[in-house]
Amino acid sequence: MAAENGSMKLSDLPTPCLVLDRSKLIANLQRMQEACARNKVRLRPHLKTAKSIDVARLALENDEQGIAVSTLQEAEYFIENGLRDLQYAVCITPDKLERVARLQSGGAKLAIITDNAGVAKEIAAAADRLATTFYVQIEVDCGELRTGVLPTSSDLLDIGRVLNDAKNIEFDGVMTHAGHSYNCRSRSEVEVVAETERQAVVLAAERLAEIGISSPTVSIGSTPTALYADGLASVTEVRAGVYMFGDMFQAQIGSCEPTDLAVSVLTDVSSHRPDLGHFTVDAGALALSKDRSTERVANDIGFGLVASEEGQILEPQLTVDRVYQEHGLITLRPGQELENFPIQTKLRILPNHVCMTAAMYDRYYVVDSSEGDGTTVIAEWNRVNGW
Repeated sequence: MAAENGSMKLSDLPTPCLVLDRSKLIANLQRMQEACARNKVRLRPHLKTAKSIDVARLALENDEQGIAVSTLQEAEYFIENGLRDLQYAVCITPDKLERVARLQSGGAKLAIITDNAGVAKEIAAAADRLATTFYVQIEVDCGELRTGVLPTSSDLLDIGRVLNDAKNIEFDGVMTHAGHSYNCRSRSEVEVVAETERQAVVLAAERLAEIGISSPTVSIGSTPTALYADGLASVTEVRAGVYMFGDMFQAQIGSCEPTDLAVSVLTDVSSHRPDLGHFTVDAGALALSKDRSTERVANDIGFGLVASEEGQILEPQLTVDRVYQEHGLITLRPGQELENFPIQTKLRILPNHVCMTAAMYDRYYVVDSSEGDGTTVIAEWNRVNGW
């Protein structure tokens, strides 16, 4: 696939494939780091989207800085690559505890979370049985209405007592996630949700403190609230992940601009239908995902926004309007002609929800838009997948 001059270009790559713009990634990382510094909280990057040690190395100041993961497969991968402070940010089920113990056996700390007193008792029993120490956090519901206990509930205190009294449990604090910040449409709305998020998790820590249980960690996490919180008093850390890459949904709710997006899908024009006024590309539902998050915002981009091989968003705007398993269908707009898109033309699709899109790929082809036209592949970075 290498070009004649020895440098691989995007035009040499098989399609569909995942392209990562290193310079945009670095700019996005710096923006979040500055936001956390402004609010005087540590950053725990959530690697559930990136799933790459190469991205992690850029996102972290050092290997001692903590990360969050969403699967135990990710935890294993990052531990194997030298990271030692992890949070498994999904409510644990007891059948996974032996695996957690194995992952910690080499010296890593893998904090787990729960919102259930019965599970807390099973964690305590498993810690005794396995002769290990589990680090456990309680998940608090700050308004997302998905998982977690209400900060005002008796359940919070019941779980806290079980974990605090257990011999082989290190109670590690409280955490929450303001996923409902994705419903916001302005910075002022995000600021309100961020303050609600902060108040919920801080109240939970305060109520536990009243019965003698201290919370080493008081953790919030969502990209919008992490970027735009107007003060995070009594919060110790922020977890966020999609900020690294950005996507078209995040761009439309104000977390980034379309030009900030670091990840796109490279695709080939595969067929023309002049009678129907459309063409297809070889990136379909599997390559792009069927996430339709932008249908809820002002500019519905279908299943992805079309850009040139160099990453420039096309004008007039073109979108992937329909997807089949391996086909994406793009309808021509006034001012665009089929002749502008010969068969095998390389295009890049900016995704709705980058976490879902990236999940189908095993690697990133890395470019740098700050150098030349941004189509030279400067590296290949592997990703981990699975659970």
